[in-house]
Amino acid sequence: MFNLTSRGQSHTCNGTTRRDFLQVGTLGAIRLGLPQLLAAAERGAVDPASEKRSCIMIFNLGAPSQLDTFDMKPDAPAEIRGPFQPISTKGDFQLSEILPRHAEVADKFSIVRSCHHTAAAVHDAGWQMMQTGRQFTGGVNFPHAGAVVQYLRGRRSDLPAHVVLPETMGRGGGNLPNGQAGGFLGKAFDPFALMADPSKENFKVPDLLPPSTLGDIRIDRRRRMRAAIEDRMREFEETETAKLLDKNFEAAYRLMNSPQARQAFDLSKEPTAVRERYGMNRFGQCCLLSRRLIEAGVRFVTVNTFLTVFDEITWDIHGSKPFTTIEGMKNIVAPMYDQAYSALIADLDERGMLDDTMVCGLAEFGRTPKVNPAGGRDHWPQCFSCTFAGGGVQGGRAIGASDPIGGVPADRPTNPGEIIATIFKSLGLDLHAEMPGPGGRPFPLVDFGVREISELFA
Repeated sequence: MFNLTSRGQSHTCNGTTRRDFLQVGTLGAIRLGLPQLLAAAERGAVDPASEKRSCIMIFNLGAPSQLDTFDMKPDAPAEIRGPFQPISTKGDFQLSEILPRHAEVADKFSIVRSCHHTAAAVHDAGWQMMQTGRQFTGGVNFPHAGAVVQYLRGRRSDLPAHVVLPETMGRGGGNLPNGQAGGFLGKAFDPFALMADPSKENFKVPDLLPPSTLGDIRIDRRRRMRAAIEDRMREFEETETAKLLDKNFEAAYRLMNSPQARQAFDLSKEPTAVRERYGMNRFGQCCLLSRRLIEAGVRFVTVNTFLTVFDEITWDIHGSKPFTTIEGMKNIVAPMYDQAYSALIADLDERGMLDDTMVCGLAEFGRTPKVNPAGGRDHWPQCFSCTFAGGGVQGGRAIGASDPIGGVPADRPTNPGEIIATIFKSLGLDLHAEMPGPGGRPFPLVDFGVREISELFA
């Protein structure tokens, strides 16, 4: 690898080296993708009519309790139904009273109440399943949905095709890959991770500007030096490896010098009232930033509501420390999520962007139907709810249903593969298309027979 930054280096939360923007060979998340895109279009893998489509995937680390949010059971016994009351909405369904702002935009999103999967009831296994559509087996790491979109669609501008906010997931307790990477497509398709909190007063994008050790003159000098070296390396430059290095270098150089990129990440351009509408917290400002990035041409934004299920209050409501109680969910987590999600949906709609932007709210699993002795709910992959808005989705409806205690799907069971297929369908990807898998063998976008949740679009 060519390292043009000397000491400039940063790391992800799991310790792997971040790509520094002038460290050649590690910038695949923002690589040029036009030839790839044209090739995909030629073989029918992408629908040119869906070129404007984008996706914001909100991933709810910790897993919201379906019984206390989107799939209430008011007629069930007290130990099942929990402490909250259902409320009416603008959609054809009821929600929990802890999500009043969702109720105001319920005509814009639909709920799938019959989601389930067969992976172990540990966070990282669910993260894999719900972000890739598959469970990692045999040492094969599957690519995140955003990586697949990046591979088939390429990028639209100087900005990356896939961005993760505020940073990639931390540990989940199972010491497994979290599914938030390029997988077998390679590190060239890892997402660009912000690695900063946009709600902070001194918020800056760490990798948007060159390392402090390099001034503009030195960067340009090293660029010219590299060009001179390349004159002596013509034979090497004919290899595929060299071509990839050159593309990555140019993409990094363009990003750092792109007014468009700086503008997109600059939240100070937003009126204070707009920022406050989303909530002046990390998740709220990430949702606002996701809208700005989609506006600027990013195809796929993944927003992590939390960074880990440890050391912070999350949806992981086991009821005892270090986890959250149902009361903590009501007072801290739900209000934050309710405000930011409803603001994002309304803002996209008001700007005329919702039709072309799918917003999906996913989680690794649900929670046990019965409240545990600590006053919380534990992990439950057997049944949970996910939300979908925009990108062709018809709002205001509940798809599928759970049994009377919210324990298993009773109608229209839905698995992770179908959820990912729904995202791909919205973005105009051919579900039968293939990408290069392990060992170079063709690998389908989704498993044979898996289809989108067609009811969402009807």
